[in-house]
Amino acid sequence: MIKNERQSVLGSYSSEDVIFLLKDLSAADLEKSTAERELAIQQGIHYSEMLPVEYQPTREYLQLFDESLDTYKQKVAIAAGAVCELVMEEKGRNIVFVSLARAGTPIGILMKRYAQKAHGWTIPHYSVSIIRGRGIDENALLYILDQHPGKRLVFIDGWTGKGAISKELARSVRLFEERHGRVLDDELAVLADPGHCSSLFGTREDFLIPSACLNSTVSGLVSRTVLNDNWIKGSDFHGAKVYKELAEQDVSNQYIDVITAEFEAALPLIQQAKAELQQMDRTPTWKGLQSIETIQREFGIQDTNLIKPGAGETTRVLLRRIPWKILVKDKSDSRLKHIFQLAKERNVPVEEYKNMSYTCCGLIKPMETDQ
Repeated sequence: MIKNERQSVLGSYSSEDVIFLLKDLSAADLEKSTAERELAIQQGIHYSEMLPVEYQPTREYLQLFDESLDTYKQKVAIAAGAVCELVMEEKGRNIVFVSLARAGTPIGILMKRYAQKAHGWTIPHYSVSIIRGRGIDENALLYILDQHPGKRLVFIDGWTGKGAISKELARSVRLFEERHGRVLDDELAVLADPGHCSSLFGTREDFLIPSACLNSTVSGLVSRTVLNDNWIKGSDFHGAKVYKELAEQDVSNQYIDVITAEFEAALPLIQQAKAELQQMDRTPTWKGLQSIETIQREFGIQDTNLIKPGAGETTRVLLRRIPWKILVKDKSDSRLKHIFQLAKERNVPVEEYKNMSYTCCGLIKPMETDQ
């Protein structure tokens, strides 16, 4: 049985907003340079065994974050409220929010705040690690089930790209049932579903979710999650670092507060969005994968892991990978100003490419290896 003292408050979010079920690895030396990390990943070392060096945004880029937050705060509020409404109606009141660290964490907080503000529901919210190719943190799930017997877990993420995490979650839930005899709901609720991989979403528009613009400084100062045998033992939660040294640049709570402040005025729009979502066919079609297959063929890319579609994933490519080029559906799309800014800073070519369902797509440079 996992004891209660394993719950600890990590990062800069309030424990009333979220509890991270992660082992604190702040003292561990896990960062690799972008080039070292890229080469290691392409040589077969799993990305979860190391961390990228945190991107320190320029003044111009931070200004773009502020502008994007101002531009999209209502849109994010409507989408967060709408997906929360769907979840509450379809899953019932006896639920626990389980966001997937780290992109899911601010979305889970927004949904928790919306449920409280609009309906007076107090929904427990935890953030746990899921890692592509290695699964979800089963120790964390067992802990939540122990703390909240009889409650239904609702998994939350920020957005979909190719749907890799949706598939990883479904696989993990099957394995969890086999190992522990506990049946979980593998439906993933997301703010935005441009990949058409989910049936629970606030929008399918591929727009910039401002929390995708930054790393730990918009995610409670928490790093990406880590699963490295040198640091994580059998009974441990997956790990993460807390970058306390970046506290002065931290906008995590500012971001949440700005969106939360939009909920009241947006309530009629949220109800309208909910009604529209309820009337549409939300069955996942995995439409985004068709775009990926076309891009892979036309650009001669062997590994689909080097193709990162959508505004959120393209941003991540520019922040912590070695981009080859950026594809955009429309070079005059003002929603992609932060993409153009990052590409300019990193000297990455941007090409217009119409034949995709996403607004943009990041292509990672294949590294020369000795293999």
